[in-house]
Amino acid sequence: MAVRSILRIGDPRLRQVAEPVDAYDTPDLHELIEDMFDTMAAADGAGLAATQIGVIKQVMIFGVESTPRYPDIEPVPTTVLINPEFSVLSDEIAGFWEGCLSVPGMRGYVERPASIRYSGYDQFGNHTECDVAGFHAIVFQHEYDHLQGILYPDRIVAHDKFGFTEELAAAGEI
Repeated sequence: MAVRSILRIGDPRLRQVAEPVDAYDTPDLHELIEDMFDTMAAADGAGLAATQIGVIKQVMIFGVESTPRYPDIEPVPTTVLINPEFSVLSDEIAGFWEGCLSVPGMRGYVERPASIRYSGYDQFGNHTECDVAGFHAIVFQHEYDHLQGILYPDRIVAHDKFGFTEELAAAGEI
């Protein structure tokens, strides 16, 4: 339907905690999700939270077969999650050079739980639950953070592992 503008770091709306969705299978919700997929595709993203387009609701989407932004990742199935939750399945931690459509042109090394179980609802109100690891787990946690008003630079421990994508690539970091 429409490609919406993506908010960038510094916009205070990105720091708001998203409100739960209280009605499923509505025209407004379907339009929001369609716009989110159009926006994510136009930006070559792997995921998008509604907060990134200024809608402060607990809605996230993700899914990618391949993307030039992350050429070596495994595919992640196309998913809509509303009012998501998750739990950590092991003590193992995975590190990844994350990027974000709201922090364009930059990457940072973030460590997160390696395997998680997430749950939530699709736009029709159907419950879903999934155990995931690898890039799938990272994408979910990244988008979930958006719904909590957290951006990936907040998760970076070693700030020498944060910079512009081109410079990090030239230095052999990514």
